[in-house]
Amino acid sequence: MSLPPPRRADHDIDPVFVKRHSPRAFTGEAVPEAELMRMIEAARWSPSAYNSQPWRFLYALRGDAHWETFLGLLVPGNQKWVSGTGAILFLVSNGLMKVGDELKPSYSHSFDAGTASLAFQLQAIHQGWHAHGMVGFDHVRAPEVLRLPENHRIEAAFAVGRKTPEAELTEEQRPRETPNGRRPITDFTIAGPFPPAAD
Repeated sequence: MSLPPPRRADHDIDPVFVKRHSPRAFTGEAVPEAELMRMIEAARWSPSAYNSQPWRFLYALRGDAHWETFLGLLVPGNQKWVSGTGAILFLVSNGLMKVGDELKPSYSHSFDAGTASLAFQLQAIHQGWHAHGMVGFDHVRAPEVLRLPENHRIEAAFAVGRKTPEAELTEEQRPRETPNGRRPITDFTIAGPFPPAAD
């Protein structure tokens, strides 16, 4: 079977952005804690309102005391493939930030956590791993099990691992492991304000 054509950007960008995708076929290799900390270190340097750094990373490494608990919080469809990864994380944001001596609601805590998420994922690629983000987890149980403090929100879960090489994929895996494309920039970029609404 021939390989699919490579993903191509329409404009000249760093290849790491095109290389990032969300595989579901993983080798089962454990993620060393030091490797995971490098990914989180990259997230640490992300921008945030008032430098509030509202992100919190809760993690479990394959085989540790938290692994089965974290895996059990995912929906069954995700549990099936995440069981082959080496780390599971929940990205949480704090809805309050300190401004001077005052705690105030943060308008951008989810957005800021999103910037940390991308830095985390791109650093994973740089280290030879892949991070697959998902919102398919138990939204009712997870806050209780993870003992979320007040004003905190789970933004997403992530599974990190070594993706299975193309040559080792099964025929069933191949179609869904082909990285998808993107809409053209013209679909979501507008010079000036939105056009007037049609009458």
